[in-house]
Amino acid sequence: MKTKPALRYERLTGSAIRNVFDELARLRIAVFRDFPYLYEGSVDYERTYLDTYARSERALLFAVCDGNRMVGATTALPLLDETDEVQQPFHDAGYDLSTVFYFGESILLPDYRGYGLGHRFFDEREAHARQFGDYALTCFCAVQRPTDHPQRPADYRPLEEFWQKRGYRQEPALKSTFHWPDIGETESTGKVMVYWVKALI
Repeated sequence: MKTKPALRYERLTGSAIRNVFDELARLRIAVFRDFPYLYEGSVDYERTYLDTYARSERALLFAVCDGNRMVGATTALPLLDETDEVQQPFHDAGYDLSTVFYFGESILLPDYRGYGLGHRFFDEREAHARQFGDYALTCFCAVQRPTDHPQRPADYRPLEEFWQKRGYRQEPALKSTFHWPDIGETESTGKVMVYWVKALI
């Protein structure tokens, strides 16, 4: 593992997340431009998306800062506070939504990868969900792209093995379709998102 730079960590919950909307929006846009998301984002859309978290009293933002610059972040909130498109597959599959905690993004700028922060992100979110005593399951979703996608880099490293080591399993029956414009597109197109779940013990 590389020598970790001197970093500062910040935890925000609920409405306090609004204080860093613009920083978090810029970070999401920068990281999600890369494969596999290829996201052509806008700050206006990001503010709307992030407001879901700011309106949730139990939502968490764990941010990584280098000086005053946000270089990484991860989010989580109760599934009941998420949007209908995230809740629907769990509802259809018969899950008790009140017992599920949903994990949003885990994003890091490239220069800050390889320091174990991916594990730290899961540790922080799982501990946050566990403290309430109400949740039996944690989950997140990931975009599905074909292995022969023309914009897949030759050195791309999928994260499935890492997620499995963290105790998560893919549930192919749990799927949502999210819409965003890929880089170079002017209109949003549907992307299939598949969920991964883990019992919160």
